[in-house]
Amino acid sequence: MLLEIIRAMRPHQWVKNLFVLAPLVFAERALVAEDFLRAAVAFGLFSALSGCVYILNDIVDVEGDRLHPTKRRRPIASGRLPLPLARFALSGILLGTVVASFLVSNDFAAIGLAYFTLNVGYSFSFKHVPFVDVMSIASGFLLRLLGGGVAIGVPITPWILGVTFVLALYLGLGKRKHELLQAGHRAGKQRKVLDRYRLAHVRHAMLASGVATAAAYTAYTVLGQHAGRLFHPRDLAWTIPSVLFGLWRFNQLTNRAEEGRSPTDLMLADKIFLANLAAWAVIVVLVIYVP
Repeated sequence: MLLEIIRAMRPHQWVKNLFVLAPLVFAERALVAEDFLRAAVAFGLFSALSGCVYILNDIVDVEGDRLHPTKRRRPIASGRLPLPLARFALSGILLGTVVASFLVSNDFAAIGLAYFTLNVGYSFSFKHVPFVDVMSIASGFLLRLLGGGVAIGVPITPWILGVTFVLALYLGLGKRKHELLQAGHRAGKQRKVLDRYRLAHVRHAMLASGVATAAAYTAYTVLGQHAGRLFHPRDLAWTIPSVLFGLWRFNQLTNRAEEGRSPTDLMLADKIFLANLAAWAVIVVLVIYVP
């Protein structure tokens, strides 16, 4: 049963919490042992919090998930993890995570609680309002960044916050587009808010957020300021082609409605996308950490 609880927390989705580590990398602190440890703890706690969010979502959405071609196989929807046990696990893991967060710092705990509260609002209200649901998801990525910064005592620049927000909007809209294509006439039964979306509107919004992401990232490399010793954001101009290609590739992946998987799953299984992401990461590390 423990394995089913872990599966319900969706460890494969914790890759999103890598945003918690972004302040560590861009502040040139990844080689500082104490900061690295604190950032790793922050990543683990945000992963536990996001796992609690996934359990909560699956409890709330259990009936709709049972109609979904893939979500019906999840532990709670399939019945492998009984609802009473899922609620008990959620309470225990959440309590332990909150207590551990206060051991990092009060500010970090406050951000973690804000993240969980935002997602409670999402589960019970925001997810039913088109575009507001995607904006709340994007806000969760900002809280991840802030949590990672607070954990190691590094302020987050407006440039990084802006790029992250529009990128998260793009990813969230891509997920909605994929769901609309995948569900077809059953969209509203799988997720009620999909009945209030129009595919053409989502495509346009996704295009706008993609352009905004590319523009914001490019502007950051040209105009952004950095307090670090080894690099200036303009040195990251070499990564712009990877960013543009990654945005394009993600859009292509969201068109694969026949796959029956989420865009995140498709990204993690797509060798081309992963190779491009690896290239971006290598260049970033070389620029920041190699004199």
